[in-house]
Amino acid sequence: MLSTQEVSTQEVEGQQTVVADAPFSSLSTRMHQMFPALTSAEIARLRRFGEIGHWKAGELLFETGHTGPGMFVLLEGRVKIYQRDGIGREVLINEHGAGHFLAEVGQLSGRPALVNGMALSAVEALLIPPTGLRALIVAEAELGERIMRALILRRVSLIEKGAGGPILIGNSSDAQLVMLQGFLSRNGHPHSVIDERDEDALRLIEQFAAQQEDMPLVICPDGSVLRHPSTPELATCLGLLPDLDDSHVYDVAIVGAGPAGLATAVYAASEGLSVIVLDSRAPGGQAGASSRIENYLGFPTGISGQALAGRAFVQAQKFGAHVAIPVHVTALKCAESPYRLELKCGGQITSRTIVIASGAVYRRPALEGLDRFDGRGVYYWASPVEAKLCKRQEVVLVGGGNSAGQAIVYLASHAAKVHVLIRRSGFEATMSRYLIDRIRSLPNVFVHPNSEVGRLEADESGLASVGLKKPLPDGVDHFDTRHLFLFTGADPNTDWLRTCGVQLDAKGFVLTGTGADGVAACDLATTVEGVYAIGDARAGSTKRVAAAVGEGAAVVAQIHQLLAASAGEAVALGA
Repeated sequence: MLSTQEVSTQEVEGQQTVVADAPFSSLSTRMHQMFPALTSAEIARLRRFGEIGHWKAGELLFETGHTGPGMFVLLEGRVKIYQRDGIGREVLINEHGAGHFLAEVGQLSGRPALVNGMALSAVEALLIPPTGLRALIVAEAELGERIMRALILRRVSLIEKGAGGPILIGNSSDAQLVMLQGFLSRNGHPHSVIDERDEDALRLIEQFAAQQEDMPLVICPDGSVLRHPSTPELATCLGLLPDLDDSHVYDVAIVGAGPAGLATAVYAASEGLSVIVLDSRAPGGQAGASSRIENYLGFPTGISGQALAGRAFVQAQKFGAHVAIPVHVTALKCAESPYRLELKCGGQITSRTIVIASGAVYRRPALEGLDRFDGRGVYYWASPVEAKLCKRQEVVLVGGGNSAGQAIVYLASHAAKVHVLIRRSGFEATMSRYLIDRIRSLPNVFVHPNSEVGRLEADESGLASVGLKKPLPDGVDHFDTRHLFLFTGADPNTDWLRTCGVQLDAKGFVLTGTGADGVAACDLATTVEGVYAIGDARAGSTKRVAAAVGEGAAVVAQIHQLLAASAGEAVALGA
């Protein structure tokens, strides 16, 4: 989803240009885009997508934490938009009258409302449900573009304010709190954090009789309290998980919401196929954790992985794709068609075709005691959450690929010093030239070739020191640091396929290009008919965002061929 470090598309002389990573203070200059007034002629064009409704003064049109009914186009009366969080604090956001519309990007998929909307007087409005809103944005191109831009900017503004989201209370260095913050940030969900030593936090901890084992404490928008929750528990409380219909048969089920999976969802849904995307963490996959991608076509100033994933996520929803995050797929059952995906939560998804876009999982070096430092000094990506933790401190980063390079550049703008450990003599064989040149220009980045981590040492607060396998030429054998970033590669996330018989290579990547009968088949087809593999999980794939997106587009053409052939066979049998 969208991050508070990105600015959405803006139009200049009829051409769309993209500006990334600009500060959100620019939102104050874009109020006309965030809250455009519709003309009577434009409202007339919208009427076919919804129905007229009436609300009395004092009545709520929508309420924080409750499923949003869609977009309201005000015809008469005024509505107050305000935030009321889980502890009863109320903040006025805006007031709107006739000609304005009320919604934000979550209403494309009927997500819970993030704010309250109350009628200040008798209100007459056109209510456009999520299905109608998606149809409107597609059918009314120019008007739909203006509405979509407004919906995105409104979500961005809510994220900036922390409006409508949960309140997280805990210690900023607590691993669980860091994980929950990361989950909410990468999913573009507003939230606020209160340090457990803060006066307000102490009052709330006492009010809810919270013990140390209950921390972090999470107060959801509806006032319910979660004690030391997991991410699925938090997602359930926030209404992020859609209702999954076990009986519905999709045309395409995509496992993984990285660039490859989201590209498949956009192309398949835009061509009328019924699509669901499942991911256990957040949109974007590994690419979503990249602080800045500068060599992706069409973004000359660069774009963060989270911003790119956020736009693709919204685009997939625009065309009607269902997205379920966080949902963990445990097995693929393909003994008979349609195929079944079994979920950790106990449900299942049924689909005529399956696209494996599950990418890779971060590789964990063989270091004694590494697990106990997860979120307590050891990190596998560099997001604003981690950057804030290590501000003006020394950090150590291990890795020499492009993901490592992007993280080095990003962390250098926050940390006092960044020590980089690489096993090779240099970056040239594994990193793009533009990143190498950028790193060389950074005065607070120190690259240590032919070096490896040998041990981790702790104190009562967590990680305290990173020891080396052998001393550096200057005799240094360790770094005193509380922050270690590991970018040491990734292994394919394909264990869930072993129940199906999809053929993997010796390293666990999915083999494609050969049909089950040994006859050459489509490049992206696996050894099981109707099951395809794309992106980093596929053997022989190019580990680049552009390549993953290309495979996502290509696989849809192959799916169309298979579904068309199956439909033809069904007609023939029926005859």
